[in-house]
Amino acid sequence: MKYYLTVPIYYVNAAPHLGHFYSTMVADTIKRYKQMQGFDAVLVTGSDEHGLNVERAALAQGKTPSEYAAIIAREFEETWKKTGLSVDHFMRTSDPRHHKVVRWLFQRCLDNGYVYKGAYTGQYCFHDNLYVNDAKPGDPCPDCGRPTETVTEENYFFKLSAFADRLLELYEKDPGFIQPEIRRNEVISFVRQGLNDLSITRTNITWGIPVPVEGKHVFYVWFDALITYMSAVDGLDLWPADLHLIAKDILRFHAIYWPAFLMAAGLPLPKKIFSHGFLLVEDAKMSKSRGTIVRATPIQEVIGIDALRYFLLRDVPFGADSSFSYDALIGRANADLANGLGNLVSRTLSMIHQYRLGKVPPGHADIDAGIAAKAGDTLQAFRAAFDAFEFSKGLEALWQLLSMVDKFIVTQAPWTLIKKQDSEAQRSLDGTLYAAAEVARIATALLAPVIPDAAHKIWGQLGMTEPLQSVRIDQLAWGQLAPGQPIGTPSPVFPRIDAKAAIPKMIELEAIEKERQAALVGKAKKEDTPQPAGGAIAPIAPSITIDDFVKVDLRVGKVLTAEKVKGADKLLHLSVDIGEAQPRSIVAGIALAYRTDQLIGRKVVIAANLEPRKLRGLTSQGMIVAASLEGGSPVLAAFLEDVPVGARLK
Repeated sequence: MKYYLTVPIYYVNAAPHLGHFYSTMVADTIKRYKQMQGFDAVLVTGSDEHGLNVERAALAQGKTPSEYAAIIAREFEETWKKTGLSVDHFMRTSDPRHHKVVRWLFQRCLDNGYVYKGAYTGQYCFHDNLYVNDAKPGDPCPDCGRPTETVTEENYFFKLSAFADRLLELYEKDPGFIQPEIRRNEVISFVRQGLNDLSITRTNITWGIPVPVEGKHVFYVWFDALITYMSAVDGLDLWPADLHLIAKDILRFHAIYWPAFLMAAGLPLPKKIFSHGFLLVEDAKMSKSRGTIVRATPIQEVIGIDALRYFLLRDVPFGADSSFSYDALIGRANADLANGLGNLVSRTLSMIHQYRLGKVPPGHADIDAGIAAKAGDTLQAFRAAFDAFEFSKGLEALWQLLSMVDKFIVTQAPWTLIKKQDSEAQRSLDGTLYAAAEVARIATALLAPVIPDAAHKIWGQLGMTEPLQSVRIDQLAWGQLAPGQPIGTPSPVFPRIDAKAAIPKMIELEAIEKERQAALVGKAKKEDTPQPAGGAIAPIAPSITIDDFVKVDLRVGKVLTAEKVKGADKLLHLSVDIGEAQPRSIVAGIALAYRTDQLIGRKVVIAANLEPRKLRGLTSQGMIVAASLEGGSPVLAAFLEDVPVGARLK
């Protein structure tokens, strides 16, 4: 049986960080779990290398787009190898094999009447590679908040509008197609508002896949990148994918565009799309521009990759946003791995060596009946949770079993039983040690997809001769540990981590890794970069007259309320008092830079006489004024003195 799963085709605008590792590690865990259920599981990822962003980044660093993309793509591949993630196929969108499949799928859509030639003039966000409907020049992107740019060009369009009903029917008939439920509801709500046709080619860039038509068209990023899921396994008889695993910020493209492309081409659809949440640092999504980036490899060098894997699967409810911190990571590793599993394995094997000459004693049902029953329940709960991608729930169930065994050992007191010579005491000792060893065996098999390196070490210490990877999780049961089996030499697998030493070391290595990645793409440290006289600033816009300037009515406002916009992680909906009878409704792309509680009561500057516009179904009656730092992170304009609400800036 095949099981084909994918993670995103990561965009080469940044080197891999913990967010990329999280997605890929979860997929690696699912792959290992499926293999232990008897599936021939295959994991695919790759690098999304085309687009104007890459052209601009390469030019800024004195490289060709191909050179720049190759550096970042290689960094992803090497990171996955170093962290032990078992990626089977890594497909770059610059690969000619990928180009062939993209052109083939385009031709099928064209032949079936779902592609046409048209002209487009409108606003475009180059950061998100997104056309912004119902926007005016300079309006912010609804996703990232950066200013949009006006583009005019002749493009080929995909008739996305023709697929709204078919997509809604798909979501209705197959509720599991998009998971979790909250993401499914977001997609359904978006599609019900109606779909606009989608530009799938560009003529104003050259770094892309040429379209097999007249003119200088290249494929637009989403028609290009999504097809990588097919091109990576072209000829291997693996399509359709059983699972696309993605972060929530690219859900729309995977759950709307991708199935529509496949419907238009007359091809099978993927079976499931699962959209997980963000890993947050300082209460915000990891962001290159904000400097809130953590990488996996510095953590790996200090505490090992298994501790990080376990923390992310145990402490992060899959599908939801969750915060990352070094303190929480070490706290969980010490509590569950060092004090929990590691301590159980160490003392169980040590007692078997000391009390039973290093051989597993026989079990006795009357002694371990409670443990055996709990183990059976745990196996069922763990498998059900992992089948549903509820990893934290499954691990919690397993640790309840480990806790029960710890208490069982304390109650049975093997160190006291060994001193008694009567047969009943020795029989009780045998049953106690067997129960502890059997739980260790079951736990190790269940944890093989989660902490593979540590699980293999424990498996060897248990003296198991069957390769761990060949164990069938769906066939695990109590009593499969053979009495009389010699065990290996006990050795600590999870030494306790000293947070006072480990955290500074991880932070130090993180800084070193950040500099190394920056050097890869030609970025010098800021203090080493020569600055032109007057400072390095963006080019000054063309001159305007004073008459033009006074047309913009800038007012002092006070933020009364602030809340996140549903389905848009980068937008906030503000209620702002500028001295009028009613507060203004303003939608601003500042959610990644400011928490809602930081804004309430704050004085801000508002462009008050802009025409109202709709963003994500909300009316925005003006624009909030902010400085845009390098990378686009906004900083709100503010005042040192107290200024009354409604005052005009001149």
